[in-house]
Amino acid sequence: MTRRLLIVEDDPGLQSQMRWCFSEDLEVAVASDRDSALTALRRDEPDVVTLDLGLPPDPGGATEGFSLLEEILRLAPMTKVIVVTGREDKENAVKAIGMGASDFYQKPLDADILTFVVNRAFRLAELERENRDLARQGNGTNIKGIVAASPQMLTICRTLEKVAPTDVTTLITGETGTGKELLARALHDLSHRACKPFAAINCAAIPENLLESELFGFEKGSFTGANQTKKGKIESANGGTLFLDEIGDMPMPLQAKLLRFLQERVVDRVGSVNPVPVDVRVVCATHRDVRQLIDSGEFREDLYYRISEITLDVPAVREREGDALVIAQSLLKSLGKHMDRPNLAFSEDAINAINGYSWPGNVREMINKVKRATIMADGKRVTAEDLELPPGESKSDTQLNLRQVREVAERQAIIQALRTCNFNMAQASRLLGVTRPTLYNLTDKYRIDTSQTVTGT
Repeated sequence: MTRRLLIVEDDPGLQSQMRWCFSEDLEVAVASDRDSALTALRRDEPDVVTLDLGLPPDPGGATEGFSLLEEILRLAPMTKVIVVTGREDKENAVKAIGMGASDFYQKPLDADILTFVVNRAFRLAELERENRDLARQGNGTNIKGIVAASPQMLTICRTLEKVAPTDVTTLITGETGTGKELLARALHDLSHRACKPFAAINCAAIPENLLESELFGFEKGSFTGANQTKKGKIESANGGTLFLDEIGDMPMPLQAKLLRFLQERVVDRVGSVNPVPVDVRVVCATHRDVRQLIDSGEFREDLYYRISEITLDVPAVREREGDALVIAQSLLKSLGKHMDRPNLAFSEDAINAINGYSWPGNVREMINKVKRATIMADGKRVTAEDLELPPGESKSDTQLNLRQVREVAERQAIIQALRTCNFNMAQASRLLGVTRPTLYNLTDKYRIDTSQTVTGT
C-alpha cells in the first residue's frame, strides 16, 4: 500500500529540504498555505501531515496553523498530524498535541530526526488501520455482545450457533470475566425460546438456606415469613431459559433436587406435595474445574453428565490470538461514545501494552481499565499509562525474535492438532509427525492442558 505524506510549509527552501529527507517509496505532496493544504488533503488522503504552524497570512504566529490543524482533524480524524514549531515554541507544541496532533517536531531541520518522527507516525497509522480492518471484519459472528477474531472464540461461537436451536442442556466453563453469561444469553436469543423469559440466578451469591426457595419457590406458611405462595426461578422461566451461574458452588443437597428436576421436569416447591411441570431449557456456567470437584466429593457426577450434554469451554483473553486488542478497541469506541469522547484512539505504546499484558481478570478487567483511560486520557491518544499497564514490547522487536516466533507457531500448531483429534494424543502425534513422547514433552514445555475434551463440535 502506498504511503502518502503531505508537507505543509510556506518556506520553499525548507519544502525542498524536507522533501529530500524521504525515500522514493513515499508519495510526498507539498502545500504552502491553508487552501492548498486542504485541497491536497482531499485529493491525496495522506496518512501523515507535517504542519508548520507559522503559515500566511500569519507567518510569525500560529493562528493560521491552529485553524488548519482543526480542519484537518475534522475532515480526516485518522490522519496523523506532526506539528512543526520553533525550538523555543514549546507552548504551541503542547497546545497542538492537546488539540489532537499526534506528535511535534522542532526546527532547525535534522533529516534523521524528522524521518524517525514521520516513520513513527506512519507506523501508528498502520496499526490503527489493521485494527479497524479487524473491527470491520466484525466479530466473525452474529452473537450480540461477543467481540472476537481469534480462531478459538470463533470455534466457540460456531458451536453455539449450532447448539442454540436445540434444547440440550449446556455447560459453559471458563475463567471469571470471560463472558459466560453473554454466551448463555446468546443461546437463549438464538433459540425458539427467545420471546420467552430468561431467568438467571447466581448459585454462589445466595445463602444456602435461601437458595432452595429462590430456585424452586415455596408455599404459603411453609416457613416463618412465607406469607404467600411464590414461584421460584425455575417456574418463572417456564417456556424460556434458566441460567444457573456458578453451578460448581451449589450445595450438595440442592444438587440432588436439581437432578430430579432435570430428569422429570417437575418442580417441588418448598412445603408443597403437588409437583408443578415446567418446560425450560437449562444452561449452566462455572469458573471451577467440575472434574476436580467430582473427585473431591463436592459435586455429583450424575448431575455433571446431566448438565453437560454440550460443553463450551471459553478461553481466557490471553489464550485468544489477537482478541485483546480487538476487544479493547471495541470497548474504547463504545465507552468513548457513551462518555462523549468519540475520537479517542490508542497510542502505539498502549497497543503494545494491551498485546503484551496477560489480562488475569479477562474482559471484566479490560472494561475497568479502558473506562478509566477514557476518563484520564489527555487529548485524543490513550497511552499505556492511562490504562495503568506496563509498557509492552514493540511489534517490530517481537517479529525479529525468531525463537519466540517459532515457539508461538509450534504451540499454536499443537493446540490445533489436539482440538482436531479431540485431544487424542496418539492421533495428534501422527497428525503432527512426531512421536507420542515428543508430543508429551512439547505439551509440558508449553503448559498445554491435554485433559480437555471437545464436545458438540
